[in-house]
Amino acid sequence: MTPTEPLVRTSAGRDAVRPPLPVKLVIAGGFGVGKTTAVGSISEIEPLTTEAAITEVAAGVDDLSHTPRKTTTTVAMDFGCITIDPTLKLYLFGTPGQERFGFMWDDIVEGAVGGLVIVDTRRLDDCYAAVDYFEHKQIPFAVAVNAFDGHVAHTLEEVRWALDVSEGVPLLVFDARERGSVRDALLVVLEQALARSEG
Repeated sequence: MTPTEPLVRTSAGRDAVRPPLPVKLVIAGGFGVGKTTAVGSISEIEPLTTEAAITEVAAGVDDLSHTPRKTTTTVAMDFGCITIDPTLKLYLFGTPGQERFGFMWDDIVEGAVGGLVIVDTRRLDDCYAAVDYFEHKQIPFAVAVNAFDGHVAHTLEEVRWALDVSEGVPLLVFDARERGSVRDALLVVLEQALARSEG
């Protein structure tokens, strides 16, 4: 036990370490923007994924022009978790990116305090549905521009204008492959959720 671990008094009168508060966050966005990668980069457990091979039929429906090496896609959800500190543990749920799986979103998002919408600036139109969803449900969210190959195609202000999101929605650039970068993005979402709850 460390000095920073929270203690609770048990019914027997003994001190015990309080388990961290569980908090649910959703990672959303279009097809192939890096949702599964982000969950896998930060999860302290082996992430649960529902990846299926991209068939010839799916390849004819999904735009693979910007992700030519992509051979699988999420067909239900991704799941992982990360303990932020002794008081807080994040449970991460990644949504499927294709519109045809949109019927699952309400179940996946239920109980979430906030969302991270991942964007690929080469195809901003793929994330409109995710932005609209969180705005319609009035769930706090942040927009994270994934820096594919270390660069982005548009500035954050251009992205804000294109997505028509308010100044109150945080926009940031991150790398879904980097654990620290994903952590920082998730902390921004937590700050948004906390600000909403206090407001």
